[in-house]
Amino acid sequence: MTKVVITGAAGNIGGKLRRHFESLGWELRLLDATDASDKAIRAADLAEWRDDWVAEFRDADAVIHLAANPSPRTSWASAQRLNFDLTLNVYEASARQGARRLVFASSNWVVAGHRFEDFPLTTEVEPYPVNPYGVSKLVGERLGRSYSDRWGLSVICFRIGYCQRGDNQPGAQMGWGLWGQRMWLSDRDLCQGFEKAVLAPADLRFAVLNLMSRNEGMRWDLEATRKAIGYEPLDHFAPEDNGATLANTASALHARRLIEAADEFIQDRRW
Repeated sequence: MTKVVITGAAGNIGGKLRRHFESLGWELRLLDATDASDKAIRAADLAEWRDDWVAEFRDADAVIHLAANPSPRTSWASAQRLNFDLTLNVYEASARQGARRLVFASSNWVVAGHRFEDFPLTTEVEPYPVNPYGVSKLVGERLGRSYSDRWGLSVICFRIGYCQRGDNQPGAQMGWGLWGQRMWLSDRDLCQGFEKAVLAPADLRFAVLNLMSRNEGMRWDLEATRKAIGYEPLDHFAPEDNGATLANTASALHARRLIEAADEFIQDRRW
C-alpha cells in the first residue's frame, strides 16, 4: 500500500488531496499545526524539531509538503519560521527517516516579477520573486535540489497555479487580473498532478514543474510536466477580460513600475 505523509493536511489543498488519496486506498499520515477537530490529523508544530512527529515520516513512499504560511502578504518574520525553518525541518525529517520522495508545494510567486513580460514561463526562467512568500518558495526549491544531490531524496517541486477554496470555479472573481485567471488549477488537475508525482519512476531525482490547467492565453509551459510525470490537464478555462480585470492589471503594472524605479534608485545610492 502506498504510504503518504501530508503536511498542512487541514488546509485547502491538503483537504482536497486527502480526499483523493483516500479514494485510492492509500495509507495517509496527516500533520498540521491544528487538528481542526479531526482525529485523523496529528497536531504538530513542524517549525520545532521533535522526535515524535519526525517518526511519522519513517519509510514513507512520499511526503507531500504543503505546510506554510500561504499568504502572499506574509511578513518576513512569519516566513522565517513557517516557510523557511519549517520547510528545512520537513526535508531533514524526510531524509533521515528514509522517505522515498518529497513533493514540495512551490508557487508561481517565484516568478511573479515576470508578470508583465511576454515570454513563455518555463521553470528554467530566471526567478523573480517580489515578496517574502515568493522568496521562501524559491528557497524551498533550492533545498530540494540540495537534498536530492546530498541525500539521494527524490524531490518534485510544483509551482502550483491558482486553486481556490471551495468548489474552485474560475472567473473574474479570482483577482490578479488575467494573470490570476490564466493560472487557474482545477481540483481534478491538482489531484492528478500530485498523484502522478507520487507514482513517478524512482529515477526522477529532482524536478521543478509548472502545475495548472489548460487555460487560454496562459504563459506557463507544461511540456516539462508532461515529460517528467505524464501530466495532461483535463480542464480548460477561457479568462474573462472585463473592465474590472483590465483595471486590476493596469493598477498592478503601475505599482510594479514604481517598485522597479525605487529599486533602481536605491541600488544607485551610496550608503
